[in-house]
Amino acid sequence: MKITLKDGSAKEYSESKSVIDIAFDISEGLARAACAGEVDGEVVDLRTVIDKDCTLNIITADDPRGLRVLRHTASHVLAEAVKRLYPNAKLTIGPAIDEGFYYDFDVENPFSREDLDKIEDEMKKIIKEGNKLEKFELPRNEAIKFMEEKGEPFKVELINDLPEDAIISFYSQGEGFTDLCAGPHLMSTKGVKAFKLTASSMAYWRGDSNKARLQRIYGSAFANKDDLKAYLEHLEDIKMRDHNKLGREMKLFLTADVIGQGLPLFTPKGTKMIMKLQRWIEDLEDNEWGYVRTRTPLMAKSDLYKISGHWDHYMDGMFVLNKDEQEGKEIMALRPMTCPFQYYVYMNEQHSYRDLPYRMSETSTLFRNEDSGEMHGLTRVRQFTITEAHIILTPEQAEEELTRCVDLAHYVMKTLGVDGDVTYRLSKWDPENKSKYEGDDNYWNSTQQYLRDVMNKNSIKFTEADGEAAFYGPKIDIQAKNVYGKEDTMVTIQLDCSSAQKFGMVYTDENGNKVSPWIIHRTSMGCYERTLAWLIEHYAGKFPTWMCPEQVRVLPISEKYEDYAQKVLAELKKNGIDATCDSRSEKIGYKIRETRNDRIPYWLVVGEKEEAEGLVAVSSRWNNNEGSKSLSEFIAQISEEIRNKTIRTE
Repeated sequence: MKITLKDGSAKEYSESKSVIDIAFDISEGLARAACAGEVDGEVVDLRTVIDKDCTLNIITADDPRGLRVLRHTASHVLAEAVKRLYPNAKLTIGPAIDEGFYYDFDVENPFSREDLDKIEDEMKKIIKEGNKLEKFELPRNEAIKFMEEKGEPFKVELINDLPEDAIISFYSQGEGFTDLCAGPHLMSTKGVKAFKLTASSMAYWRGDSNKARLQRIYGSAFANKDDLKAYLEHLEDIKMRDHNKLGREMKLFLTADVIGQGLPLFTPKGTKMIMKLQRWIEDLEDNEWGYVRTRTPLMAKSDLYKISGHWDHYMDGMFVLNKDEQEGKEIMALRPMTCPFQYYVYMNEQHSYRDLPYRMSETSTLFRNEDSGEMHGLTRVRQFTITEAHIILTPEQAEEELTRCVDLAHYVMKTLGVDGDVTYRLSKWDPENKSKYEGDDNYWNSTQQYLRDVMNKNSIKFTEADGEAAFYGPKIDIQAKNVYGKEDTMVTIQLDCSSAQKFGMVYTDENGNKVSPWIIHRTSMGCYERTLAWLIEHYAGKFPTWMCPEQVRVLPISEKYEDYAQKVLAELKKNGIDATCDSRSEKIGYKIRETRNDRIPYWLVVGEKEEAEGLVAVSSRWNNNEGSKSLSEFIAQISEEIRNKTIRTE
């Protein structure tokens, strides 16, 4: 057989050979670094036997696919270590992920950092033993019996979900540990040379809050210690940026158990930031993008949600009041969305095609009954405020309006300085679960293609995801990752060609006929809470001046210059600049250090010279000393920076 290698050269053999045997024939060094093979474009186990002509690429950990194999093996080493230390632990799943690997266990108590350290030590022993990973297969019935005898009910459940004629594969590590797995894996545990267990958390079996609560251990592994060291340093930076930690340290928000999960409290500083964002968005939409503003109730009778379809498709995600129908009380629900409320604003007047598109926007406070295990900081909450809008339009206007929605979202993200962080996704229905959606195959295929065409015409690179659409229509979702790599939807633009008919919404067309419009549901910035989390992590708390809750701090050198400092402060405030004065009887060096730690963009030191000459000594986050300036000159400079929403980098 002829084996064509990556560089175009060829090897010929008169008998079948495994991928690892061919790797050794090429180079012993290559074989020792090998993680997997690529045969005719398919990634395979090193144990795979080749018996015909093919192309072959030996994959090492320098290739992301090889690194995933290494990490997958590390997850099996982790599982063996846990079983050694906690024999009653039940195994579930342990995949490789983008940043490393994890394994979920059913154990009695959560894992502590001390537990992780013990598990790491046990993993090192297993790696030192260097047991080979051996693959074997069993028919489905035998595989079930095998795992039942080992007392692994979660593995049995996984096998039961496979077809009856399936051949099930396992990997063993020496005589002490075997796991259900399709592979591929390294040849032995010695291949895991540099690893670290990084965290533990709670997880649900198969992501379902109605199923078993598990304990997840996260880790990462690399081909060498230098790469691992760089990754761990990266994790430290992540911890410094984590909005849930940093936002509390900066006193932007807090939570209280007595109030409840997913219900953050915003301090004066955090509130000021959100107010600045909100005022900017409202003025932008109303004055420059042609929206009218509405204000609608926070709750409604169940009748409204039954018309919209939310009662049938989304009730589990709603806070329902008087659900048991107490006598004399109507069933009400806090709103999870604004759309049906704004529909009635539209229907309050008659509209012709000349009035369209009709763009309604609202700063909407919404309520979602999130599972407790899903909530995190400001990114997943039960009450949030959103820049929500609904555009009522003719089908002929849809392409232009969808493009405008994308343009507005991009403008907002660029102004915030986060446009480079995002990706685009076409969120589609799940044709395998049609009961979750309204409309037939033709409706979904046509609307999804419409959004696909809009993005292609605008040269937007995007991925596609089944099962992520709203129940009434597909979406363009603009996604961003938090510091831990978890992706959240920041902005959504939805095409809805069916809801207008449910509510009897119409417009008069050119021929005088009453016609149902199309609707675009969209946000321009998304949820204020999630956006604030995004900004905290993106800027590590060092926000652009225009959005800072405190833009300038005045620092008198001593009490003698307090009066002048207060005059400077008053003039700054008079010009709309958010400023404070540190009048404490502390040394000026201490005040400056504290101002830096508080991430204030500018501080003005005032003393004898400044008072005598009407100056301020200007320092900033970017330059320790920006020189002495007249107060009017500084005010003109910072006012322009704020007005233009400049993102200063030096």
